[in-house]
Amino acid sequence: MNTMTILVADDDPVIRNLFERRLENAGYEVTVAVDGTEAARLLDATVFDVVITDLVMPGQIGGIELLKIAKEKSVEIDVIVITAHSSIDTAVDAMKKGAVDYLEKPINFDELFLRLDKIAEVKAMLKNADDLREAMNVTELSAAQTIQDLEIVNGNLRNLLDRLDATLSDSRTAEHGRIEQALRLLATR
Repeated sequence: MNTMTILVADDDPVIRNLFERRLENAGYEVTVAVDGTEAARLLDATVFDVVITDLVMPGQIGGIELLKIAKEKSVEIDVIVITAHSSIDTAVDAMKKGAVDYLEKPINFDELFLRLDKIAEVKAMLKNADDLREAMNVTELSAAQTIQDLEIVNGNLRNLLDRLDATLSDSRTAEHGRIEQALRLLATR
């Protein structure tokens, strides 16, 4: 089961429905938007792992603008740009602006699923790295506290040993009295 949430933005209802059906059948949680404006509204209201957007859509918000909006919302949102009007320049521009991938229509869904699997793997590795970092921070804090506690215990034991040494070395007190004083010091510890 795929756990990623995907927002699909495409003005073509056939493409939208195809994406929705294929992605849901693959186990993804899918939300569709009829244009960039609706997609931007959905991005404000919901957290998505991936945005798949058509490059050219009617209205003020096209694919590149939606890419910028998604990246401003969270750098962790991966954006895949799709288009029927492919050129090297537009692909390079989309990638420079933060797209994780760029696909041509008609979409090869096997290729798309491979790319989504790679995105999921990277997200899992980043989460594992974050979890390890957090565990290391907790361990460091715990180790620092343990060291501090041991230093306090060490200081107290040194103090006790010094007092025991002074008591047992005190020649003004009888040997039996020194032993009793030393035992009292040990009992109050």
